[in-house]
This record gives sequence, C-alpha cells and structure tokens, in this order.
Amino acid sequence: MTTTAGTSNPVVSGTTTLPASSKSGSSAAASSALASSQIAGNFQSFLTLLTTQLQNQNPLSPLDTNQFTQQLVEFAGVQQQLNTNDSLATLVSLQQTAQSTQALGFVGKTAVVNGSTATLTNSKATWQLSVPSNSDVTINIASSTGQTVYTGTFAVAAGNNQPFAWNGLASDGTQLPDGSYKLTATGKDSAGNTVAITTQVEGVVNSVDLTQSPPLLSIDGQTYTVNQIQSIVN
Repeated sequence: MTTTAGTSNPVVSGTTTLPASSKSGSSAAASSALASSQIAGNFQSFLTLLTTQLQNQNPLSPLDTNQFTQQLVEFAGVQQQLNTNDSLATLVSLQQTAQSTQALGFVGKTAVVNGSTATLTNSKATWQLSVPSNSDVTINIASSTGQTVYTGTFAVAAGNNQPFAWNGLASDGTQLPDGSYKLTATGKDSAGNTVAITTQVEGVVNSVDLTQSPPLLSIDGQTYTVNQIQSIVN
C-alpha cells in the first residue's frame, strides 16, 4: 500500500468519570426489588391460605393427601423462585462491577477499535485496514460535515491491520485543518468482484463513562464499548 510517511498518536491526559451511582445498576436493582416484593407477597398469601385450610378442614373429611402434597410442592417452588431471584440480582451486580473494573483498566492506554472515524492531529491520521484478498482498494475520506475531501486507489495485498496514514492533504492538494475524518474503503479483486474491507482506528482512551451499561470508552472524541476493542498497543 502507498501511504504517507510518518504517523504519531495524540497524547491525551487520562480522566475518569466516577458517578455516585450507576443508572443501569439502579434500574436493575429497582426491577429486582419490585419482582421480589411481588413474589414475596404471593408467598405470604399462599402460606396464609394453606395454614387456614389446614386449621379449618373437616375432621370427618380431611384434606386429600395428593392435594396436600401438590400444595407443598408449590410452596417449595415459590420459595426456590425467591432464592433464585436473589441470586440473579447478585450475579447482575457482580457482572456490572466487573465491566466497570475492566473499562477503567483501559484509561490512558492506546487501543485499536473497530471504527472508521479518526482524528487528524498535526496533519497526521492513521487507520488500519483488514483486506481478505489482494485487491484494488479505493479510499474515500470525508470531513465531519460529510463532504468527501480525499479519494485515492491503491493496490493492497491481503492482510489484517494494515496501516493507512494520511497527511491531511485534500485531493486538490489543500492542507486540511485538524479534526475528525471518516474513512470508507471499498475493494475489487482481480476478477472485479467486490471485496469487503473492515477498518479500525487507533487512539488513547482518555475517559470512561460508567453511567452507561455497558460502560463507554472515549477515544479521540468517539465512544466505543469494550467489546469493540481489537487490541492494546504499548
């Protein structure tokens, strides 16, 4: 691939958003508490009905053994459901805590994520292309307003995470200002068939929003989830 020489990663100071409480966690806890209170209410009603039935049964015609056994099974089933709900609420809370801890660990690190928008800083921006087969790749770069500012076609060999560096020069040779730019890549193989090309961007994780579920990582002004991270660059 023909690319411009020289790339660099912007240095962004790491900051972390630490909310007093997580909206998603509060919502899940509220839903769990409501469900538990409803089941607990039904559980108490069932217990009251069962004991009342036993106290007022006809001595000459006592409660049928099979019916009594079935009611006991239902009684145990309700109790088990209560315990299960409590356990599920605990697991959800632990999972949210684990997600937050994992996300915080990425702050200040340089990450490669699936995406197409990169930041041009000091006239340098870099994307990575994954090309499944040898192709002629057409690169289109658009500004934040959606206007196409650069177009070029390159012969690219098959491979993953191939860097494409851009120096901020428009197709007419004009030097463009720093900012966010979106790259779109389309490919054609030797037979003229369309080749699907995926793009990744690289940047420093400068903050984490823990109020969202899952947490959102901020990279060069764009937000990503943890599962969008492809690799961490030292």
